[in-house]
Amino acid sequence: MHTYGAIRYYQFGNPADVLQLIYRRVLKPGAGEVLVRMTARPINPSDLIPVRGAYPHRISLPCIPGYEGVGIVEAIGPSVDPSLLGKRVLPLRSEGTWQERVVASSELVIPVPNDLDDDIACQLYINPLTAWVILTEALRLQPGDFVAVNACGSSIGRIFAQLSAILGYRLIAITRSSRHTQELLSLGASHVIDTSDANTPSIREAVLSITEGRGAAAAIDSVGGADGEQLAYCTCTQGTVISIGLLSGQPVHWGEVSRASKTAVQLFWLRNWVRDASVHTWHDTFGLLIDLIQQNRLRLSRISERYELAQVKQAVIAAEAPASKGKVLLVDADNKSII
Repeated sequence: MHTYGAIRYYQFGNPADVLQLIYRRVLKPGAGEVLVRMTARPINPSDLIPVRGAYPHRISLPCIPGYEGVGIVEAIGPSVDPSLLGKRVLPLRSEGTWQERVVASSELVIPVPNDLDDDIACQLYINPLTAWVILTEALRLQPGDFVAVNACGSSIGRIFAQLSAILGYRLIAITRSSRHTQELLSLGASHVIDTSDANTPSIREAVLSITEGRGAAAAIDSVGGADGEQLAYCTCTQGTVISIGLLSGQPVHWGEVSRASKTAVQLFWLRNWVRDASVHTWHDTFGLLIDLIQQNRLRLSRISERYELAQVKQAVIAAEAPASKGKVLLVDADNKSII
């Protein structure tokens, strides 16, 4: 009986404590499905926050984590185009990617061009797609509008900086460290607010100064808690705040904040866009992002460390280390090396 390794958790908690390596029987793909042998998967905050129990109402235990990754089509089911065999693809909208094999819908896998290596391809989903959809669909912005984004030293913050420049918005990047300032400016941010600088006024005062008292047209919060609340008061009257994450683990009472700040608040869930997107839109949107990467107009995070699935506990600790300087990948045994 052929088996393969997978990471699973049976209860919520600290990822380094609750994630376990188990073995499963290899399944044959059904009609319209492909079997993908995974080669690389990034570790994102969005992978780990559910493990901690932030969304128990929509996570069924036991669960295999991992929203994105890249692999090679190893087998196909009935009615699947044989040309997919041996192709590198993103097996998205399937079961968790933190396993050696993933069964996915053949019409939803995203083919990966030969000139995009696994390090780039495995990061193409969560952060780039979230940033693209927010800036092009969720927000009603005009060229030149200011957009304030917190946690901007993160992977998605760097993507917001680049896409804002591409799309013509002016990004106010909010960070907690001066080490991000020059990089964000070089990537396309219009201004950087470093909250670790003792000379920096409040975020609201800094944003109002940059925008000549008007406030930003929109703000994007990845942190929640007090940081998210502060961001709402940085927008202009009738401005928009979009909440996309909860890095602090502290929720915001957005209804109260919206009334007090006279700001419209939207809770953005990528899964809702994914659910409603047609197959055509799904592939077209990835095509746009891949084009930007191939044109060297959009760059994704560098890879700092690689771990095998069996080393998942060390991997998640490394991914959350404050000094981490890039993405941590979970890779197959033949692709493990520390950069």
